[in-house]
Amino acid sequence: MKYEAKAAIMHKFMLGIPGLLQTEDYARLVLSSAPMPLPADELEESVAVRIGRQDLLRSSPPPSVRVILDESAFMRPPVDAAIWRDQLSHLVSASELPHITIQVLPFAAGLHDLIGGSLSLLWMADGMAVAYLEGNKSGSLIEDATEIGQLRLSYDYLRDMALAPPDSVAFIKQLLEDSRP
Repeated sequence: MKYEAKAAIMHKFMLGIPGLLQTEDYARLVLSSAPMPLPADELEESVAVRIGRQDLLRSSPPPSVRVILDESAFMRPPVDAAIWRDQLSHLVSASELPHITIQVLPFAAGLHDLIGGSLSLLWMADGMAVAYLEGNKSGSLIEDATEIGQLRLSYDYLRDMALAPPDSVAFIKQLLEDSRP
């Protein structure tokens, strides 16, 4: 989070909707989904921290953010359809901002070397870069330039296989339409 707050450019591949693009209600559901839920006060504090991170998207100048969402991120909607519709609408609204690009990586893209987790590539204004690989309840910060370069190639490969940004937004809008009562 320290690097994310300073990043001028963020490229993310996510298996789920990232905290930076979650609504408060969706974040609350995600954070409360653990088998041993947090006590109510800790849950609300965690939600506030997650939503508070989104302030950096409104900074001046805001970071350039590109998020590739695996199609699987859309295949486990919450039981509460209203929360899901709000989350999908929020993604569409975010995609309309000039500094945020959202792409969907369809299942049809097939196998790739990031299939087991999520990746964040962050570049600071001075050109320094870091990567963060996240798996099932674990994560690794990578600062080695060679490894970051290899991860960037993996990310670029996914970007090439993902739906174009307008097609990705159309995909999300279709899900939104399909979720209406």
